[in-house]
Amino acid sequence: MARWNSCNILHVAPDAKRVWQFDAKGGGFVLDREQRVAHTDKLPAKGIAKNWSSLWQPKLNIAWLPAENVFLRVVELPASNFEETLAMVELQLEKFSPLPVTQIVWTMHVLGTHTAPARGDHAPESLQTVVVVIAGRSVVEEFLGRLEREGFLADRLETPMLDQLAAVAPTEDGAWLFPLSLGGQSAALVAWWFGGVLRNLSFVTLPPAGDRAQELKNQLAHLAWSGEIEGWLTAPPQWHLVADPVNATEWENILRAALNEPVQVSEPPAPSALAAGTAKRAASSEKSNLLPVEFTARYHQQFVDRLWLRGLAYAGATYAVYLVIYFCAVAVLGYRTTRVEGAVAGVSNDYTNAMQLKAQLGVLQERQQLKYAALDCWQLVAQELPLGISLSRFSFTDGKKISLSGNCTSDQINLITDPDAFYDGIRKARLNGQPVFNSTPLDQLVYRKVGGSVAWSFALELLRSEAESE
Repeated sequence: MARWNSCNILHVAPDAKRVWQFDAKGGGFVLDREQRVAHTDKLPAKGIAKNWSSLWQPKLNIAWLPAENVFLRVVELPASNFEETLAMVELQLEKFSPLPVTQIVWTMHVLGTHTAPARGDHAPESLQTVVVVIAGRSVVEEFLGRLEREGFLADRLETPMLDQLAAVAPTEDGAWLFPLSLGGQSAALVAWWFGGVLRNLSFVTLPPAGDRAQELKNQLAHLAWSGEIEGWLTAPPQWHLVADPVNATEWENILRAALNEPVQVSEPPAPSALAAGTAKRAASSEKSNLLPVEFTARYHQQFVDRLWLRGLAYAGATYAVYLVIYFCAVAVLGYRTTRVEGAVAGVSNDYTNAMQLKAQLGVLQERQQLKYAALDCWQLVAQELPLGISLSRFSFTDGKKISLSGNCTSDQINLITDPDAFYDGIRKARLNGQPVFNSTPLDQLVYRKVGGSVAWSFALELLRSEAESE
């Protein structure tokens, strides 16, 4: 039972459909809600339908099979475990089934154990009382079809009569009558307890007209004779009627007239209490069930398929929402882009003209700077050139390179090559406190002897600040 989080019990009564919803708490089930639904209305899907939450909060759906579709048989078997008891019942099923075994569904409920008295040389034997519940397969399938149309997919089919028997717990021998309706006809389930053991379960019906007391007397007499023949009815029974006030008035009068014996009347358990008993019993005995296995497998597959379809639907809806958001964002950005492009188109001509003017201004400024740069370089060379040294070539190219070459006598070469001489002086020359040339020359100082003189040459790179280059 620990694996269940909640339980729903459905009872299709003659007047309406009744649904009890229970929460699993404290080792049992606590009633959360009780609903009465007209036959013309749909069942509340919110409480009974299974969804994603059922994966971690399992829900047990149980339907009460109508009493007129159920056959009850009481069997005494040696005490054993559930599997062996199930096998023993199956071996005897043909003997006490009112229908061919191939046309029924069945389950069983162990009502209790007792010790049989010793017989002859035989030692006392431990026996168990088993109630076998039988229903026609076609009837069950038709009933499940009705429930499916209502949206109720049952996990189990049960009968509340087992819980009525468990609720009585008799302390004396006798016969207990539980009034009920069988296909619209007044009837009662008769439970015979003798020797502290449930011996027999049978149905008696009241005719709608005629001598109802005499008819009831004849039916009860046949049941009593059967008990005498089987040997468990050894004394006149005490009669008990378990009925609500409405049924008690009708049945008590008929029983007194039929039996001419006292009848003890007691209140039955409330329907919600029977439903709670069914929920607890079904949750703790999951190995046997009136629901055919093919329906169980089909319902499980439908549940899995429904989860997949819902998951795909949610994923599709989420994807559609994201698509809508994406296209809305694209539309907004496209609108903004169009506005910006329009603004750019409006100022493009002015921008182009401005860029052309800026380029022309740059060319003019560069020409101006180069003109003065060449003059400055020529002035520096003229100031640093030693006396007696001839300058044969002065070249200013690409706005940044000057090339110098000349001649001198052999004894004058030191005026060019010595530290702080002409070559170093030009490289380290400053104008307005700033170096004029790059300290690393483009072409190193080269000199060679040509006849009676020495030819020398070198090239320097003009330094230009960012402001000047722009």
